[in-house]
Amino acid sequence: MPALRRVPLLLGAAAAVVSLSACGASQARQDGATEAGRFFEESLGSGNFRVACELLAPESRDQLEEEEKKPCAQALASQDLPRGGGVRSVDVHGRQALLRLRGDTLFLSQFDEGWRVTAAGCAPEPGDTPYSCVLKGA
Repeated sequence: MPALRRVPLLLGAAAAVVSLSACGASQARQDGATEAGRFFEESLGSGNFRVACELLAPESRDQLEEEEKKPCAQALASQDLPRGGGVRSVDVHGRQALLRLRGDTLFLSQFDEGWRVTAAGCAPEPGDTPYSCVLKGA
């Protein structure tokens, strides 16, 4: 398996999701982000990488394929993504969400076709960079 790619997320985007989440989001939006993240995790866990790829944001999928030089399903299978487990919390603001699971943290964005994973395999980092992620779009 290739070495883990750790890519820091932009401080502003992550800070906006976390700090503005206090403004609240409708239960339907929180449920939509949570369901998409859980379905992504279940697809990874069952080895259904084709479905997991469909749940990636377009930029994340394109970057993964470009970096690995493989179709998404093959590239995703070669990633060392942690398994998420149960949901600990979800913060939604606007079209962005941060889904904290027991073993992983996912970032999602809402598109016309629904919520999509923009980053996965994320862990908090000390200092100015709040998260580093194994899988991250441009």
